[in-house]
Amino acid sequence: MQNREIEVLVEDLALRLGRGLSLEDLDGVLLAYSANQSHADRVRVNFLLSKRVPADVAAWQLSHGIETAVRPVVVPANPGLGMLGRVCVPLMVRGFRVGYLWVQQEEGEESATAILAQLPAVRDALGLLGDLLLESNTAESAHRRQREERFLAACAGDGHAAAEVADWAEVHGRGPWQVVAVHAEAAGAGGDLTTADPQAAVLAIRNAGLQATIGIDEALFSAGAQTHAVMLFRATSGRLRHETVLARYRGELAKRTGVPPSSAVMGVSEPFGHARALPEAYRQSCIAVQAAAVDGDLGDLVDYRGAGVYGLLAGTRVEPESGVLYGLVRGADRAGELLPVLELLYDNDGAMAAVAERLHLHRSTVYNRLARVRSIIGADPLAGRVRLELHLALKAARWAGRPRL
Repeated sequence: MQNREIEVLVEDLALRLGRGLSLEDLDGVLLAYSANQSHADRVRVNFLLSKRVPADVAAWQLSHGIETAVRPVVVPANPGLGMLGRVCVPLMVRGFRVGYLWVQQEEGEESATAILAQLPAVRDALGLLGDLLLESNTAESAHRRQREERFLAACAGDGHAAAEVADWAEVHGRGPWQVVAVHAEAAGAGGDLTTADPQAAVLAIRNAGLQATIGIDEALFSAGAQTHAVMLFRATSGRLRHETVLARYRGELAKRTGVPPSSAVMGVSEPFGHARALPEAYRQSCIAVQAAAVDGDLGDLVDYRGAGVYGLLAGTRVEPESGVLYGLVRGADRAGELLPVLELLYDNDGAMAAVAERLHLHRSTVYNRLARVRSIIGADPLAGRVRLELHLALKAARWAGRPRL
Protein backbone atom coordinates (compact mmCIF):
# COMPACT_ATOMS: atom_id res chain seq x y z
CA MET A 1 0.00 0.00 0.00
CA GLN A 2 1.26 3.46 -0.85
CA ASN A 3 -0.51 4.83 2.20
CA ARG A 4 1.93 7.62 2.89
CA GLU A 5 1.63 9.11 -0.60
CA ILE A 6 -2.16 8.91 -0.39
CA GLU A 7 -2.25 10.53 3.03
CA VAL A 8 0.01 13.37 1.89
CA LEU A 9 -2.12 13.99 -1.18
CA VAL A 10 -5.36 14.03 0.86
CA GLU A 11 -3.82 16.56 3.27
CA ASP A 12 -2.67 18.70 0.35
CA LEU A 13 -6.15 18.61 -1.20
CA ALA A 14 -7.69 19.57 2.15
CA LEU A 15 -5.42 22.61 2.39
CA ARG A 16 -6.19 23.66 -1.19
CA LEU A 17 -9.93 23.32 -0.64
CA GLY A 18 -9.88 24.57 2.93
CA ARG A 19 -12.18 21.76 3.99
CA GLY A 20 -12.24 18.46 5.86
CA LEU A 21 -11.75 15.42 3.62
CA SER A 22 -12.03 11.69 4.09
CA LEU A 23 -11.13 8.96 1.62
CA GLU A 24 -12.84 5.58 1.65
CA ASP A 25 -12.66 2.44 -0.46
CA LEU A 26 -15.60 0.84 -2.27
CA ASP A 27 -16.62 -1.04 0.88
CA GLY A 28 -16.85 2.09 3.03
CA VAL A 29 -13.53 1.53 4.83
CA LEU A 30 -11.54 4.63 5.77
CA LEU A 31 -8.24 4.92 3.88
CA ALA A 32 -7.11 8.46 4.74
CA TYR A 33 -8.42 11.75 6.13
CA SER A 34 -7.32 15.33 6.67
CA ALA A 35 -6.22 16.16 10.19
CA ASN A 36 -7.39 19.75 10.52
CA GLN A 37 -10.94 21.02 10.24
CA SER A 38 -12.76 23.85 11.95
CA HIS A 39 -15.82 21.67 12.64
CA ALA A 40 -16.41 17.94 12.29
CA ASP A 41 -19.94 16.59 12.56
CA ARG A 42 -20.88 13.48 14.53
CA VAL A 43 -20.76 11.23 11.48
CA ARG A 44 -17.22 12.30 10.60
CA VAL A 45 -15.97 11.88 14.16
CA ASN A 46 -17.46 8.38 14.44
CA PHE A 47 -16.12 7.44 10.99
CA LEU A 48 -12.58 8.46 11.93
CA LEU A 49 -12.83 6.45 15.13
CA SER A 50 -14.42 3.28 13.74
CA LYS A 51 -12.72 3.39 10.28
CA ARG A 52 -15.94 2.17 8.63
CA VAL A 53 -19.15 3.84 7.46
CA PRO A 54 -22.09 2.83 9.73
CA ALA A 55 -25.01 1.08 8.04
CA ASP A 56 -27.50 3.93 8.51
CA VAL A 57 -25.08 6.50 7.12
CA ALA A 58 -24.19 4.21 4.20
CA ALA A 59 -27.89 3.79 3.39
CA TRP A 60 -28.37 7.58 3.32
CA GLN A 61 -25.37 8.05 1.05
CA LEU A 62 -26.31 5.23 -1.28
CA SER A 63 -29.85 6.56 -1.59
CA HIS A 64 -28.38 9.53 -3.47
CA GLY A 65 -26.83 7.35 -6.18
CA ILE A 66 -23.13 7.49 -5.35
CA GLU A 67 -22.56 3.89 -6.50
CA THR A 68 -23.47 4.70 -10.11
CA ALA A 69 -22.33 8.32 -10.27
CA VAL A 70 -19.34 9.35 -12.37
CA ARG A 71 -19.42 13.00 -11.29
CA PRO A 72 -19.55 14.67 -7.85
CA VAL A 73 -22.78 14.00 -5.94
CA VAL A 74 -24.29 16.33 -3.38
CA VAL A 75 -25.50 14.40 -0.32
CA PRO A 76 -27.67 16.71 1.79
CA ALA A 77 -27.50 17.05 5.55
CA ASN A 78 -29.33 14.58 7.75
CA PRO A 79 -29.90 16.05 11.24
CA GLY A 80 -31.21 12.71 12.50
CA LEU A 81 -27.82 11.17 11.82
CA GLY A 82 -25.90 14.18 13.05
CA MET A 83 -24.61 14.72 9.54
CA LEU A 84 -23.80 17.94 7.73
CA GLY A 85 -24.07 18.13 3.97
CA ARG A 86 -21.32 16.60 1.87
CA VAL A 87 -20.07 16.20 -1.66
CA CYS A 88 -19.04 12.71 -2.75
CA VAL A 89 -16.38 12.66 -5.46
CA PRO A 90 -16.24 9.23 -7.17
CA LEU A 91 -12.61 8.49 -8.03
CA MET A 92 -12.54 6.89 -11.48
CA VAL A 93 -9.68 5.31 -13.43
CA ARG A 94 -10.44 4.50 -17.07
CA GLY A 95 -14.13 4.36 -16.34
CA PHE A 96 -13.85 2.12 -13.28
CA ARG A 97 -14.37 3.43 -9.76
CA VAL A 98 -11.63 2.85 -7.20
CA GLY A 99 -12.88 4.84 -4.20
CA TYR A 100 -14.72 7.92 -2.90
CA LEU A 101 -13.43 11.24 -1.62
CA TRP A 102 -15.81 13.04 0.74
CA VAL A 103 -15.79 16.82 1.17
CA GLN A 104 -17.75 18.07 4.18
CA GLN A 105 -19.66 21.34 4.19
CA GLU A 106 -18.99 23.78 7.00
CA GLU A 107 -21.47 24.37 9.78
CA GLY A 108 -23.98 26.98 8.64
CA GLU A 109 -23.14 26.50 4.96
CA GLU A 110 -26.53 26.10 3.32
CA SER A 111 -25.50 24.50 0.02
CA ALA A 112 -22.65 22.65 -1.66
CA THR A 113 -22.35 25.20 -4.47
CA ALA A 114 -19.00 26.52 -3.22
CA ILE A 115 -17.51 23.02 -3.02
CA LEU A 116 -18.64 22.15 -6.55
CA ALA A 117 -17.06 25.38 -7.80
CA GLN A 118 -13.72 24.47 -6.19
CA LEU A 119 -13.40 20.94 -7.56
CA PRO A 120 -12.41 21.75 -11.19
CA ALA A 121 -9.26 23.46 -9.87
CA VAL A 122 -8.05 20.20 -8.25
CA ARG A 123 -9.04 17.84 -11.07
CA ASP A 124 -5.43 16.77 -11.73
CA ALA A 125 -4.87 15.99 -8.06
CA LEU A 126 -8.07 13.93 -7.97
CA GLY A 127 -6.87 11.98 -10.99
CA LEU A 128 -3.54 11.31 -9.29
CA LEU A 129 -5.36 10.16 -6.15
CA GLY A 130 -7.36 7.68 -8.23
CA ASP A 131 -4.17 6.34 -9.82
CA LEU A 132 -2.54 5.92 -6.41
CA LEU A 133 -5.58 4.08 -5.11
CA LEU A 134 -5.47 1.70 -8.05
CA GLU A 135 -1.76 1.05 -7.64
CA SER A 136 -2.04 0.59 -3.87
CA ASN A 137 -4.68 -2.12 -4.15
CA THR A 138 -3.35 -5.48 -2.98
CA ALA A 139 -4.15 -7.01 -6.37
CA GLU A 140 -1.78 -4.50 -7.93
CA SER A 141 1.31 -5.23 -5.87
CA ALA A 142 4.28 -6.44 -7.91
CA HIS A 143 4.39 -9.71 -5.95
CA ARG A 144 0.71 -10.37 -6.60
CA ARG A 145 1.01 -9.61 -10.32
CA GLN A 146 3.93 -11.99 -10.70
CA ARG A 147 2.08 -14.79 -8.95
CA GLU A 148 -1.01 -14.28 -11.10
CA GLU A 149 1.14 -14.38 -14.23
CA ARG A 150 2.73 -17.66 -13.11
CA PHE A 151 -0.67 -19.16 -12.32
CA LEU A 152 -2.07 -18.21 -15.73
CA ALA A 153 1.08 -19.54 -17.39
CA ALA A 154 0.53 -22.85 -15.59
CA CYS A 155 -3.06 -22.92 -16.83
CA ALA A 156 -1.76 -22.30 -20.35
CA GLY A 157 0.51 -25.36 -20.21
CA ASP A 158 3.82 -24.15 -18.75
CA GLY A 159 5.00 -27.20 -16.83
CA HIS A 160 7.57 -25.31 -14.77
CA ALA A 161 4.95 -22.76 -13.71
CA ALA A 162 2.53 -25.57 -12.79
CA ALA A 163 5.13 -27.23 -10.56
CA GLU A 164 5.84 -23.85 -8.96
CA VAL A 165 2.14 -23.24 -8.24
CA ALA A 166 1.80 -26.70 -6.69
CA ASP A 167 4.55 -25.78 -4.21
CA TRP A 168 2.94 -22.53 -3.07
CA ALA A 169 2.17 -22.60 0.65
CA GLU A 170 -1.58 -22.06 0.16
CA VAL A 171 -1.75 -24.83 -2.46
CA HIS A 172 0.72 -27.51 -1.42
CA GLY A 173 -0.86 -30.45 0.38
CA ARG A 174 -4.41 -29.12 -0.13
CA GLY A 175 -5.34 -31.17 -3.18
CA PRO A 176 -7.18 -32.52 -4.99
CA TRP A 177 -8.06 -29.25 -6.67
CA GLN A 178 -10.51 -27.81 -9.15
CA VAL A 179 -10.07 -24.88 -11.52
CA VAL A 180 -12.94 -22.40 -11.58
CA ALA A 181 -13.62 -19.83 -14.31
CA VAL A 182 -15.98 -16.87 -13.82
CA HIS A 183 -17.28 -14.77 -16.70
CA ALA A 184 -19.49 -11.70 -16.51
CA GLU A 185 -21.07 -9.49 -19.12
CA ALA A 186 -21.50 -5.81 -18.32
CA ALA A 187 -24.90 -4.23 -18.67
CA GLY A 188 -24.88 -1.23 -20.95
CA ALA A 189 -21.40 -1.86 -22.36
CA GLY A 190 -22.26 -3.94 -25.36
CA GLY A 191 -22.07 -6.97 -23.12
CA ASP A 192 -18.29 -6.74 -23.04
CA LEU A 193 -16.30 -5.46 -20.08
CA THR A 194 -13.29 -4.90 -22.34
CA THR A 195 -15.09 -2.53 -24.72
CA ALA A 196 -14.08 0.73 -23.06
CA ASP A 197 -10.54 -0.12 -21.95
CA PRO A 198 -9.15 -3.67 -21.99
CA GLN A 199 -6.41 -2.88 -19.47
CA ALA A 200 -8.83 -1.35 -16.99
CA ALA A 201 -11.23 -4.27 -17.48
CA VAL A 202 -8.51 -6.75 -16.55
CA LEU A 203 -7.76 -4.74 -13.41
CA ALA A 204 -11.45 -4.78 -12.48
CA ILE A 205 -11.64 -8.54 -13.09
CA ARG A 206 -8.49 -9.21 -11.06
CA ASN A 207 -9.62 -7.11 -8.13
CA ALA A 208 -13.15 -8.54 -8.19
CA GLY A 209 -11.75 -12.08 -8.21
CA LEU A 210 -9.43 -11.37 -5.30
CA GLN A 211 -12.07 -9.65 -3.17
CA ALA A 212 -14.65 -12.35 -3.94
CA THR A 213 -12.41 -15.12 -2.57
CA ILE A 214 -11.08 -13.43 0.58
CA GLY A 215 -12.05 -15.46 3.65
CA ILE A 216 -13.21 -18.48 1.61
CA ASP A 217 -11.03 -21.34 2.83
CA GLU A 218 -11.75 -23.51 -0.22
CA ALA A 219 -10.58 -20.76 -2.61
CA LEU A 220 -6.80 -21.04 -2.73
CA PHE A 221 -5.88 -18.46 -5.40
CA SER A 222 -7.39 -16.19 -8.02
CA ALA A 223 -6.16 -14.39 -11.13
CA GLY A 224 -7.67 -12.17 -13.77
CA ALA A 225 -7.41 -12.91 -17.49
CA GLN A 226 -8.51 -10.64 -20.33
CA THR A 227 -12.16 -11.68 -20.22
CA HIS A 228 -12.64 -13.74 -17.06
CA ALA A 229 -11.38 -14.61 -13.61
CA VAL A 230 -9.60 -17.91 -12.95
CA MET A 231 -9.55 -19.46 -9.49
CA LEU A 232 -8.05 -22.52 -7.87
CA PHE A 233 -10.33 -24.25 -5.37
CA ARG A 234 -9.77 -27.19 -3.10
CA ALA A 235 -12.00 -29.90 -4.59
CA THR A 236 -15.30 -30.34 -2.75
CA SER A 237 -18.54 -32.10 -3.56
CA GLY A 238 -20.65 -29.16 -2.39
CA ARG A 239 -21.07 -25.86 -4.22
CA LEU A 240 -22.13 -23.49 -1.43
CA ARG A 241 -18.74 -21.77 -1.33
CA HIS A 242 -18.67 -21.48 -5.10
CA GLU A 243 -22.10 -19.83 -5.05
CA THR A 244 -20.87 -17.42 -2.39
CA VAL A 245 -17.85 -16.45 -4.49
CA LEU A 246 -20.02 -15.98 -7.59
CA ALA A 247 -22.41 -13.69 -5.71
CA ARG A 248 -19.50 -11.70 -4.29
CA TYR A 249 -17.90 -11.43 -7.73
CA ARG A 250 -21.09 -9.90 -9.13
CA GLY A 251 -21.11 -7.37 -6.32
CA GLU A 252 -17.43 -6.51 -6.65
CA LEU A 253 -17.75 -5.89 -10.38
CA ALA A 254 -20.80 -3.71 -9.78
CA LYS A 255 -18.77 -1.55 -7.39
CA ARG A 256 -16.14 -0.97 -10.05
CA THR A 257 -18.32 -0.54 -13.12
CA GLY A 258 -21.19 1.28 -11.44
CA VAL A 259 -23.78 -1.17 -12.76
CA PRO A 260 -24.54 -4.81 -11.91
CA PRO A 261 -23.34 -7.30 -14.55
CA SER A 262 -26.15 -8.38 -16.86
CA SER A 263 -25.00 -11.93 -16.22
CA ALA A 264 -22.27 -13.71 -14.28
CA VAL A 265 -21.61 -17.43 -14.60
CA MET A 266 -19.14 -19.93 -13.17
CA GLY A 267 -17.62 -23.11 -14.61
CA VAL A 268 -15.96 -25.79 -12.46
CA SER A 269 -13.50 -28.42 -13.67
CA GLU A 270 -13.27 -32.05 -12.66
CA PRO A 271 -11.08 -32.66 -9.58
CA PHE A 272 -7.39 -33.28 -10.24
CA GLY A 273 -4.51 -34.22 -7.97
CA HIS A 274 -1.34 -33.41 -9.93
CA ALA A 275 0.01 -30.15 -11.24
CA ARG A 276 0.44 -31.53 -14.74
CA ALA A 277 -3.37 -31.78 -15.03
CA LEU A 278 -3.83 -28.05 -14.41
CA PRO A 279 -4.05 -27.06 -18.14
CA GLU A 280 -6.75 -29.67 -18.83
CA ALA A 281 -8.68 -28.59 -15.74
CA TYR A 282 -8.50 -24.99 -16.91
CA ARG A 283 -9.80 -26.04 -20.34
CA GLN A 284 -12.70 -27.85 -18.67
CA SER A 285 -13.59 -24.83 -16.53
CA CYS A 286 -13.64 -22.59 -19.60
CA ILE A 287 -15.92 -24.97 -21.48
CA ALA A 288 -18.25 -25.18 -18.48
CA VAL A 289 -18.46 -21.40 -18.07
CA GLN A 290 -19.03 -20.94 -21.81
CA ALA A 291 -21.82 -23.52 -21.67
CA ALA A 292 -23.41 -21.62 -18.78
CA ALA A 293 -23.15 -18.40 -20.78
CA VAL A 294 -24.94 -19.75 -23.87
CA ASP A 295 -27.50 -22.04 -22.22
CA GLY A 296 -29.42 -20.50 -19.33
CA ASP A 297 -31.16 -23.79 -18.56
CA LEU A 298 -27.87 -25.13 -17.20
CA GLY A 299 -27.85 -22.53 -14.42
CA ASP A 300 -25.28 -19.95 -13.33
CA LEU A 301 -22.88 -22.54 -11.92
CA VAL A 302 -21.97 -25.46 -14.18
CA ASP A 303 -19.63 -28.38 -13.56
CA TYR A 304 -17.75 -29.69 -16.58
CA ARG A 305 -19.56 -33.01 -16.41
CA GLY A 306 -22.85 -31.08 -16.51
CA ALA A 307 -21.90 -29.22 -19.68
CA GLY A 308 -23.15 -32.17 -21.72
CA VAL A 309 -22.88 -31.89 -25.48
CA TYR A 310 -20.97 -28.60 -25.22
CA GLY A 311 -17.96 -30.54 -23.98
CA LEU A 312 -18.04 -32.46 -27.26
CA LEU A 313 -18.63 -29.38 -29.38
CA ALA A 314 -15.61 -27.66 -27.83
CA GLY A 315 -13.31 -30.14 -29.51
CA THR A 316 -14.91 -29.90 -32.95
CA ARG A 317 -15.86 -27.35 -35.56
CA VAL A 318 -19.49 -28.30 -36.00
CA GLU A 319 -21.35 -25.76 -38.14
CA PRO A 320 -25.12 -25.91 -37.54
CA GLU A 321 -25.82 -24.84 -41.12
CA SER A 322 -24.01 -27.98 -42.32
CA GLY A 323 -27.09 -29.95 -41.29
CA VAL A 324 -29.60 -30.00 -44.14
CA LEU A 325 -32.59 -30.47 -41.86
CA TYR A 326 -31.59 -27.60 -39.56
CA GLY A 327 -31.10 -25.33 -42.57
CA LEU A 328 -34.57 -26.19 -43.89
CA VAL A 329 -36.27 -25.45 -40.57
CA ARG A 330 -34.34 -22.26 -39.95
CA GLY A 331 -35.06 -20.98 -43.44
CA ALA A 332 -38.79 -21.49 -42.94
CA ASP A 333 -38.85 -20.23 -39.35
CA ARG A 334 -39.12 -16.51 -40.13
CA ALA A 335 -41.13 -15.78 -36.99
CA GLY A 336 -38.78 -17.72 -34.71
CA GLU A 337 -41.53 -20.11 -33.61
CA LEU A 338 -40.29 -23.52 -34.67
CA LEU A 339 -36.70 -23.89 -33.46
CA PRO A 340 -37.51 -22.95 -29.80
CA VAL A 341 -40.25 -25.60 -29.75
CA LEU A 342 -37.89 -28.22 -31.10
CA GLU A 343 -35.08 -27.43 -28.66
CA LEU A 344 -37.36 -27.43 -25.62
CA LEU A 345 -39.04 -30.60 -26.79
CA TYR A 346 -35.69 -32.37 -27.11
CA ASP A 347 -34.42 -30.96 -23.81
CA ASN A 348 -37.55 -32.13 -22.00
CA ASP A 349 -37.67 -35.66 -23.36
CA GLY A 350 -40.63 -35.00 -25.63
CA ALA A 351 -42.92 -33.69 -22.86
CA MET A 352 -45.43 -31.55 -24.76
CA ALA A 353 -47.01 -30.18 -21.57
CA ALA A 354 -43.66 -28.91 -20.30
CA VAL A 355 -42.91 -27.17 -23.61
CA ALA A 356 -46.37 -25.57 -23.73
CA GLU A 357 -46.00 -24.29 -20.17
CA ARG A 358 -42.50 -22.93 -20.75
CA LEU A 359 -43.50 -21.06 -23.93
CA HIS A 360 -46.92 -20.03 -22.58
CA LEU A 361 -48.67 -21.78 -25.45
CA HIS A 362 -51.69 -24.08 -25.70
CA ARG A 363 -50.65 -27.68 -26.17
CA SER A 364 -52.44 -27.81 -29.53
CA THR A 365 -50.22 -24.95 -30.73
CA VAL A 366 -47.13 -26.99 -29.90
CA TYR A 367 -48.52 -29.95 -31.87
CA ASN A 368 -49.30 -27.66 -34.83
CA ARG A 369 -45.76 -26.28 -34.87
CA LEU A 370 -44.33 -29.77 -34.69
CA ALA A 371 -46.52 -30.74 -37.65
CA ARG A 372 -45.16 -27.74 -39.60
CA VAL A 373 -41.60 -28.96 -38.95
CA ARG A 374 -42.60 -32.43 -40.15
CA SER A 375 -43.94 -31.01 -43.40
CA ILE A 376 -40.87 -28.81 -43.94
CA ILE A 377 -38.27 -31.57 -43.56
CA GLY A 378 -40.39 -34.45 -44.82
CA ALA A 379 -39.56 -36.56 -41.79
CA ASP A 380 -40.64 -37.08 -38.19
CA PRO A 381 -38.61 -34.68 -35.99
CA LEU A 382 -38.99 -37.11 -33.08
CA ALA A 383 -37.45 -40.05 -34.95
CA GLY A 384 -34.09 -41.08 -33.52
CA ARG A 385 -31.58 -39.99 -36.17
CA VAL A 386 -33.56 -36.92 -37.20
CA ARG A 387 -33.84 -35.85 -33.58
CA LEU A 388 -30.11 -36.38 -32.99
CA GLU A 389 -29.17 -34.28 -36.01
CA LEU A 390 -31.51 -31.40 -35.17
CA HIS A 391 -30.72 -31.39 -31.46
CA LEU A 392 -26.98 -31.30 -32.10
CA ALA A 393 -27.39 -28.50 -34.64
CA LEU A 394 -29.44 -26.46 -32.18
CA LYS A 395 -26.75 -26.78 -29.52
CA ALA A 396 -24.02 -26.02 -32.04
CA ALA A 397 -25.86 -22.80 -32.90
CA ARG A 398 -25.85 -21.85 -29.21
CA TRP A 399 -22.18 -22.79 -28.86
CA ALA A 400 -21.28 -20.53 -31.77
CA GLY A 401 -22.39 -17.56 -29.66
CA ARG A 402 -20.19 -18.40 -26.66
CA PRO A 403 -17.87 -15.79 -25.11
CA ARG A 404 -14.31 -16.22 -26.36
CA LEU A 405 -12.07 -16.79 -23.34
